[in-house]
Amino acid sequence: MTTGHGTDGVERRGLMFVLSSPSGAGKTTLSRLLIERMPGLRMSVSATTRAMRPGEVDGKDYLFVDKARFEQMITGDQLLEWATVFDNRYGTPRAPVEAALSAGQDVLFDIDWQGTQQLREKARADVVSVFILPPSASDLEKRLHSRAQDSDEVIRNRMSRASHEMSHWAEYDYIVINHDVDEAFAEVQSILKAERLKRERRTGLVGFVRSLQSQLQA
Repeated sequence: MTTGHGTDGVERRGLMFVLSSPSGAGKTTLSRLLIERMPGLRMSVSATTRAMRPGEVDGKDYLFVDKARFEQMITGDQLLEWATVFDNRYGTPRAPVEAALSAGQDVLFDIDWQGTQQLREKARADVVSVFILPPSASDLEKRLHSRAQDSDEVIRNRMSRASHEMSHWAEYDYIVINHDVDEAFAEVQSILKAERLKRERRTGLVGFVRSLQSQLQA
């Protein structure tokens, strides 16, 4: 297995860092901040059958495909996970993620509980999952309205779905309540930093320690 080097020079296998939340609770903002501020972290680009929104770029925000192509990706085992959300399909292409992990890069996932379950089933040792909760229902509704992307009917549907999504909170490794985005980011950043230091992911530690021992015995 090929691995990349961490900031301390010790070889390390990358991890899948999952952020999930009800729509509007802040995971997209937190994901953007992590990508901007955490070296060695790349965003997983999901394939989706939904229509492109204004300002989105194919291949950067999402890989936009039709339903037939998505079905081919499923049957060809080209997806690590996939789910249907609001009548649209979303999935994670397998090849770029596996290549990144082997090179010691971490991959950030902005996916729901269904996708997280599938990742865990396929690669439990590589997955670190964080669920983002809003501080209150009223705060969540206010955030959805402030985005000005969806109709009132869509917002009502998202609010009703939020309760079901939050029922899966206990399946996650960590829970962050997003009272304040800066505070929530600091907590999520701390989780990632700690998980990067776990002994079992640092594949170069055995050689590093042996080198230290030989130096001490010289």
